Amino acid sequence: MKNSTKDTLIALLKYPGDLTIASQHQWYRIPVRSAPKMVREKEIRYLAFYQPKHFKEEAFKIRWYGEVRDIIVMKRKELFPEQKSHPRADEGYYRIEISELNERDQPILCRRPRRVLFITTTLEKFQNAIEINDVFYESPLEEAFWEGLKAENITAERQYGIELEMERKKTREFYLDFAVFSRDRNIDIECDGNTYHTGQKDVNRDKKRSNLLERHGWAVLRYPTEEIRQNLQHCIQQVKETVNRYGGLQSATDSTDYRYLDEGRSQLSLFDE
Repeated sequence: MKNSTKDTLIALLKYPGDLTIASQHQWYRIPVRSAPKMVREKEIRYLAFYQPKHFKEEAFKIRWYGEVRDIIVMKRKELFPEQKSHPRADEGYYRIEISELNERDQPILCRRPRRVLFITTTLEKFQNAIEINDVFYESPLEEAFWEGLKAENITAERQYGIELEMERKKTREFYLDFAVFSRDRNIDIECDGNTYHTGQKDVNRDKKRSNLLERHGWAVLRYPTEEIRQNLQHCIQQVKETVNRYGGLQSATDSTDYRYLDEGRSQLSLFDE
């Protein structure tokens, strides 16, 4: 990849009125308390927008983006003088000023509706993406696994957020490296990089997390760094076998359509020849 520096933020455009502000007044707001590091440290160069269900026929797409010109911290009541009685009127917001909005020739599609707040990525990934999972730019380990899944036509959701019920009916959100949806049981695939998954504390945390997911009906596959680096084809083959064991792969666009995966010769072997 030519440019590996994250410089592009995809942000939730919650309501059509927010698109009006971005297009006509050329700014977008993010609460200071929840702003990504890219915004806090002013490393953002481009801002793009994810449109959720309120956009109806234009929902679950990324169509609009603009170049960032400036970032200013302001109180909400300064952004919206007519809303001085708003409960968050005195809270700080980053006002991200952008150039004129540009429209992609083809929007980036989100084939399986999902919640998105922020995605940090590179301009190159954003420009080349066809669907939302192409946008994510994570560790080299995850990038290799993603390319492996795509080579075998295994549809998966990257950094997929799910809420699970904990003790005392409290819920907690978890983000899965890859979520694969099958007829009988969905599958969580985790790429365990050496940096964050080698200490005993990390191992114990991962085990508790896996147990919790399994209690809520998920199958969990975990792959350490060396296994992915040395035998990615074997890892992808295990994913295929697991998908078929649980009834086949669910279509990303039709929840009633399932297909079994060919467990024969892997396309990945082409990269080894």
